[in-house]
Amino acid sequence: MLNLAKTYSLSIRALRVSLSLALCLCALAGCSRFRHHSSETVWVSARQTYLRDRVAAVSNHTGTVTNGEALTVLEHGKRFLRVQTPKNEIGWIEEHMVINARAHAAFDQLAADHKADPAAATATLRDELYMHVAPGIDADRYYLLAANAKVELIERASITKTPPPTQSLAALAQPTTAAPGKKTAAPAPQAKPPALPPVYEDWWLARDDQGRTGWLLAGRVDVDVPREIEEYGEGQRFIGAWPIGTVDDPKSDLPNHQVPEYLALMAPPQSGLPFDFNQVRVFTWNRVHHRYETGFRLHPIQGFLPVKVFTEDTPAGKVPAFSFLIPSGANVVTDPKTGSVRPASPRTIQFEVIDTRVKRAGTDTGPIPTLHEESPAKKAAASAKKNHK
Repeated sequence: MLNLAKTYSLSIRALRVSLSLALCLCALAGCSRFRHHSSETVWVSARQTYLRDRVAAVSNHTGTVTNGEALTVLEHGKRFLRVQTPKNEIGWIEEHMVINARAHAAFDQLAADHKADPAAATATLRDELYMHVAPGIDADRYYLLAANAKVELIERASITKTPPPTQSLAALAQPTTAAPGKKTAAPAPQAKPPALPPVYEDWWLARDDQGRTGWLLAGRVDVDVPREIEEYGEGQRFIGAWPIGTVDDPKSDLPNHQVPEYLALMAPPQSGLPFDFNQVRVFTWNRVHHRYETGFRLHPIQGFLPVKVFTEDTPAGKVPAFSFLIPSGANVVTDPKTGSVRPASPRTIQFEVIDTRVKRAGTDTGPIPTLHEESPAKKAAASAKKNHK
């Protein structure tokens, strides 16, 4: 009888242990699910928006979130997320106003990959502008930069714009209904409209003063150009401008009468070009007439960034110098992901500036190929011939 009671007691104890273990496992599983659920984070991509207490046409605001703010996801709905802010404000937000962890990691990776890249130029934003993870309006966007913000430009890319679907005017003019008692005539076959040439748009990979990196639409970014030489653009687009030295002019009002001289890169004002710039100019200072002049001009070439401005040791002492890239042949490589065009085998071309003279330097002293450009007369003749046909 004693053994039976002892056996019963052991069974009860084992049952209690089993139940305790089962409860612990369930609790752990529940905690695991809770941790996984609460660890999902999204980041606000909208400039500013409200959280709602419910998903309905009429709702109350439970908080305000701004661009770049991290939110903890509590629940998924249809096109909405229920989130919690760092201030413990809880509410619903539209899903398209945030980016997920994958997109956020892509922006972090973009910044890490280009952290050490030299700036090709500096620029100013015309208005508020989003940074995209890749060139293109449809690419994920995140950081919203303020108007007049300064950024460093790293790399240029060109992509084709997708034209909106169009319908011929002749097709739109076809009658859709017939008079009573009359049969509708079959529409006449329409000639296939000619294919339109592709339309390109340029983008810049840029970095702001916080190290945030992304692609900006080039048409809404103005490259910083010194006011002294901005008027000498001659209808060309400045790709960059850098001071490369100074000239002493006793009649100058500048500090210590030192007038800066500039290196400038230019390109035609159009997108989709197979080069970053086609013109190199050095603006020197004329001490007699007290004005800027073109002391050196190389045009037209197939030039590529980055450009480097530095000082070079010469028998006459240290002098300003600069370098840029050109292709060693006709081959260039286009990055399929971004549309960036780079020379397949780049050559580094270097020049030195001694007072107002610019001369070739460096190890590569070979000829610099120039691009073929039709004269205005030839262009006009070709256009007239085409119109005549």
